[in-house]
Amino acid sequence: MFPRRGKIAKPEILQAFRVKYSTMRHERVFTPGPVELPERVREVLGRQIIHHRTEEFKNAFLEVRELFKRLLDEPSDNFVFFASSGTGAMESAILSFFKEGDKVLVINGGKFGERWLKLAQHWGLRPIEYKVEWGKSADSERVREFLRENPECKGVLFQVSETSTGAYHPAPEIGKVCKEFNALCVADAITALGVYHIKPSEWNLDVIVGGSQKGFLLPPGLSVLWFSERAKESLVDRAFYFSVKRELSKQKEGQTAWTPAISLILAMRESLLMLLEEGMEKVEKRHRALSEGTIRALETLGLRRFAEKPSLSVSAIYSERSEDIRKELLKLGIRVAGGQDELKGKIFRISHMGVEPKDGLMLIGILEIVLKRLGFSLELGEGVRTYSQTLMEHKIW
Repeated sequence: MFPRRGKIAKPEILQAFRVKYSTMRHERVFTPGPVELPERVREVLGRQIIHHRTEEFKNAFLEVRELFKRLLDEPSDNFVFFASSGTGAMESAILSFFKEGDKVLVINGGKFGERWLKLAQHWGLRPIEYKVEWGKSADSERVREFLRENPECKGVLFQVSETSTGAYHPAPEIGKVCKEFNALCVADAITALGVYHIKPSEWNLDVIVGGSQKGFLLPPGLSVLWFSERAKESLVDRAFYFSVKRELSKQKEGQTAWTPAISLILAMRESLLMLLEEGMEKVEKRHRALSEGTIRALETLGLRRFAEKPSLSVSAIYSERSEDIRKELLKLGIRVAGGQDELKGKIFRISHMGVEPKDGLMLIGILEIVLKRLGFSLELGEGVRTYSQTLMEHKIW
């Protein structure tokens, strides 16, 4: 708690804050958002702010828009940025492409699938729930059955990467089914953009939402919503702050309807350049190698993956001692995420976003030490060897 105005905090309080802050600064972050920031991004974020109603900002913002088009291999200007977390773009998708009373299919396979369901209910849609067991992936044939039974369904809402369980939902297959039934395919790609080589037209995606603190390698506070020409035909204007119509007309000219997240937009230029310099095919290949290497290494050490079909963004690892593992890792300066709701204490989650292969190697080595301390039966070096072999098989090393 901060001291009241005019009073100076007691020395012991200040010292406790300094110790805690010093510890935080030396943590390595392997959480699925926020992720660690690359040096190039941090350098931009450390610059003096500029005003947004200037030619300087306008030109920078227009460049960011062009880079984003290149990321998706899409020439369309049908996308907007919001000063919000990814949930803001999710809410905008509900308000911008569906009307009150519209029926939609929600694939609910985790905490964020549940968020689609709650948003749809809150804004007066009529959601049908396709309940997927946590850790499992949606079946496109089951989506087809739902749409066949509900021909008036206007859209399908799902996650490409369900961050809470580490599961991947087959976006291209779901998109194909949506096109077949003329339902909008609405994908939460918050932990997929900047990881997967997403091709909206090829995958038949109609609405994509993203957030800055994941694969875009930025702090939280910036979201993006992209939409197809088919989705544009359904565009309505039910929102105020999250109005796609209001923002689109401004943003195509290099401005925003409301005050933008200036520093994040300028830093996104750098993060998009980094992704494009590497190339999205190579970016996806790197994340695939990190995911497979991490899971295989931990299976070698006696743990097991939670997701049946793992996302490339985050590995969910099952253990009844997950919280003990997390606490011991934190003592050694490594922060990973825990489970949520019914998975609390049962899984821990390791992000591959913002992670270099050598960082993953370091993590596996420290995990071996932690497991050994906790009494797990293993030989030090087994996981490191498996991880290294996997990355060599993927020709990362």
